[in-house]
Amino acid sequence: MVAEVDTGVREPLVERDLLIVGAGPVGIYAAYYAGFRGLTAALVDSLPEPGGQVTAMYPEKAIFDVAGFPSVKGRDLVEGLVEQAAQFDPTYLLGQEAQDLTRPGDGVIDVRTDVGSVNRSRAVIVSGGIGTFTPRPLPAGADWVGRGLHFFVPRLAAHTDQDVVIVGGGDSACDWVLSLEPIAKSVTLVHRRAKFRAHEHTVELVRRSSAEVITDAQVSKMLGGDTVEAVEITLTDGSTITRPAQAVIAALGFVANLGPLRTWGVEVVHHRYITVDTTMATSSPGVFGAGDITDYPGKVRLLSVGFGEAAIAVNNAAVLINPDASLFPGHSSNMP
Repeated sequence: MVAEVDTGVREPLVERDLLIVGAGPVGIYAAYYAGFRGLTAALVDSLPEPGGQVTAMYPEKAIFDVAGFPSVKGRDLVEGLVEQAAQFDPTYLLGQEAQDLTRPGDGVIDVRTDVGSVNRSRAVIVSGGIGTFTPRPLPAGADWVGRGLHFFVPRLAAHTDQDVVIVGGGDSACDWVLSLEPIAKSVTLVHRRAKFRAHEHTVELVRRSSAEVITDAQVSKMLGGDTVEAVEITLTDGSTITRPAQAVIAALGFVANLGPLRTWGVEVVHHRYITVDTTMATSSPGVFGAGDITDYPGKVRLLSVGFGEAAIAVNNAAVLINPDASLFPGHSSNMP
């Protein structure tokens, strides 16, 4: 389970040395490294849980490109990063989208979120991965968010002994099937086509499992009272069937968008990346980048690379905040 973090706005003005936009793995590591440099940090993210894409899309999937881990589940990686950063007590502002950036003067940067809080800092690191990403909606579930409709699964145990219906045909949908099948009362996978987008081996594992796979079909209605109790599924021939469901997981993918970042004065390439130099600085003074959202010649989009970029960004932000600070603070193993 991921460590508990503060998801609320306790004050309209949040003042920290460093604001990190994006609470994915790279952003959380940046918060740790900021603390190591003696900086206070706040993280803002539009998702309700830390971990970004890893938490939202593949928390149970094995990751193989993180140094020191032959294999690590996404959930375990995020939990470790949150624990690592916790020693420096960063502030998490989750379920909020960073919007307007203004400069009141004297090197101060204010970033206002969509809930009205203002985050005041001396430097900003954008580590938003693919930017703000929102789940593709399930038309039949428009009125069921918070009443049994989910777009990702932060905690598998929440669905123990439930009838779960999963909608989608990609890797995320199939991963949820395989992860929930051992603990759920029943699992039903509904996909509008016979062909899946997921990896062929994963699809084969799903078909071998006890999950019911219904293809060429769509969830056309969710049924119940205060919470969902069943779903109606419409087949391509127009006939309908129902299945029990105390949870419906719409794994239909996400729409990524740089959104308000485009107005921050940063240079954007290919409509989805922000350019940085060797210090991880963007074209907007005091704004740095790290992780998949950045672009420069020779860029490789791996988590391991993003962690290194986070350290570079924090070290250069530390010098910007305090010109007397050393760019390289020494190795953590040499610190008391």
